[in-house]
Amino acid sequence: MSAVHRRMLLGMIAGAGLAGSARAESVTLPFENGERPLVAYPQKRKLIRLTSRPPQLETPLSVFNESLITPNDAFFVRYHLAGVPYDKIDPDSFAVQIKGHVEKPVSLSLKQIKAMPSVELTAVNQCSGNGRGFFAPRVPGGQAGNGLMGNAVWRGVPLKHLLDLAGVKAGAVEVKFQGMDGPVLEATPSFAKSLKIDHARDGEVMLAYAMNGAELPFLNGFPVRLIVPGYFGTYWVKHLNQITVLDTPLQNFWMATAYRVPDNDTASVQPGTAPGATRPISTFTVRSFLTSHLDGAKVAANREIVLRGIAFDAGTGIRNVEISRDQGASWVPALLGENHGRYAFRPWEARVQLAAGTHHLLVRATSHRGEQQPMAARWNPGGYMRNNVESTTIIAG
Repeated sequence: MSAVHRRMLLGMIAGAGLAGSARAESVTLPFENGERPLVAYPQKRKLIRLTSRPPQLETPLSVFNESLITPNDAFFVRYHLAGVPYDKIDPDSFAVQIKGHVEKPVSLSLKQIKAMPSVELTAVNQCSGNGRGFFAPRVPGGQAGNGLMGNAVWRGVPLKHLLDLAGVKAGAVEVKFQGMDGPVLEATPSFAKSLKIDHARDGEVMLAYAMNGAELPFLNGFPVRLIVPGYFGTYWVKHLNQITVLDTPLQNFWMATAYRVPDNDTASVQPGTAPGATRPISTFTVRSFLTSHLDGAKVAANREIVLRGIAFDAGTGIRNVEISRDQGASWVPALLGENHGRYAFRPWEARVQLAAGTHHLLVRATSHRGEQQPMAARWNPGGYMRNNVESTTIIAG
């Protein structure tokens, strides 16, 4: 990204930031105070803007019916801090530092990283707060619908190979990751996350520099980001330039205070209450969506229609998807489509005929480890990990 391109990017971001006028195109998400502007940021089509500083852009649900792979220009954007490094990244001088509890600190340029043997993996990235706008009682944070997720083909270098270059010392317990986005105020803690050392070295965690066959869009982490398959997006650090091997667990704000869920089997508590104990958020729960028909869609009565959708989990894979037309009293199996890998969206379809009237279709997925979506919504004060059975209203006439 040349200096000219950086100036263009800054100008386009400034223009996008002014696009919240009354004349701007908007959508209304299906919950209270759900009206949101549709805004086109650099390298992005019009997406649902949740906040402008830091940028949070949600993918419209209709995009997931276009393709099993989420296009780069439609992929959601989520930053924690407003100090987005628009004018700080020069690919020619960019480097990733590997330091800390290692035998030999290493600095790797982008060119060196791209020259290493690479791997490719199709995996879902999902924000921990995907669906937070549906929580009742409401909770603080970005009030998102179900579009803070995306499925992409990531190419990069396994983190294990990079750690081996530096030589991890005995006694290492975690690896800390930090990118180039930062706080605006000094009192705001810098964003950094960590993984257990064995997880970091499992061969699947990677530093990705390409997404769907192209370089990463800037707002999705250019020039490299961390890929943590099956884990929520808070661990997928963008603009990654510092990797630190630790001999004691990371106890910063983002691990010890934020992104924690109730420490029980359902990661939930009674609505409006506080958990007695918490743990860091980690892996996805199983989810499924009907994508071929949006809520309120109209179809011909008594004629066969094809329902299509997606399902995914933390990496055990999808065992089955079922559809209900009677509020869960009975379920019929959907047909699973091609398997693109255990971390990817799994497509499904079902053929139904609907009598004239209003129908509330439910979709439910079960993973290979036996995890099934719950019928009732679960609640926690962070608004995390929503995965209850979704309902789509279809009107046949």
